[in-house]
Amino acid sequence: QVQVMESGGGSVQDGGSLRLSCAFSGYMHIVYCMGWFRQVPGKEREGVATIADDDKTTYADSVKGRFTVSKDNDNNTMYLRMNLLKPEDTATYYCAANRGHPVRGFCTRLSDDFSFWGQGAQVTVSS
Repeated sequence: QVQVMESGGGSVQDGGSLRLSCAFSGYMHIVYCMGWFRQVPGKEREGVATIADDDKTTYADSVKGRFTVSKDNDNNTMYLRMNLLKPEDTATYYCAANRGHPVRGFCTRLSDDFSFWGQGAQVTVSS
């Protein structure tokens, strides 16, 4: 099993920045993809960014150029740096890890492809 815990959420003004952190523990050798997702009430969970074991990254179009995903392998920690935040970025942000090498050969931003989830961190951007 893999345990996941986010930290770093909060409130910020339009145009501001925040950094989310995600600490992983447990059987990390089974993880290939790590990802950030977000969800607002009444909507489906949206994949924001992923980072693979080989450091390849993917981003949702809505955050490209503003968000950066990175990881620190020595400390089993993943980060999401969020710049130029907009009110529409307001959501609960979740980090997640998958199990094993992805069947598609690359990390997707589909919730169903991830097995281990954190409890979520609220990000609120006010105009």
